[in-house]
Amino acid sequence: MVCIFYYYFDAYMEDKIMRSTFDLDSDLLKEVMKKSGAKTKKGAIVIALTEYLKAKRREELKEMIGNYDGFGLSLKDLEKMRRDRK
Repeated sequence: MVCIFYYYFDAYMEDKIMRSTFDLDSDLLKEVMKKSGAKTKKGAIVIALTEYLKAKRREELKEMIGNYDGFGLSLKDLEKMRRDRK
């Protein structure tokens, strides 16, 4: 399956548009859409990319600070603390 989509993101207050063409496994894309609740292929891809980056950032943070267990905080606790700061 060939999927063409536009990926929008803001970087340094500038709107960026990137158009790409990919060969994607249609079953994999359907599963991502189903599990994420995305209504479009573009939405599923953006969610998948965003979640991937979040997971990588958590891994990087964990490497920098050690184990979450040492703080007595779960990942949900850390995320709540982050939201409360805003």
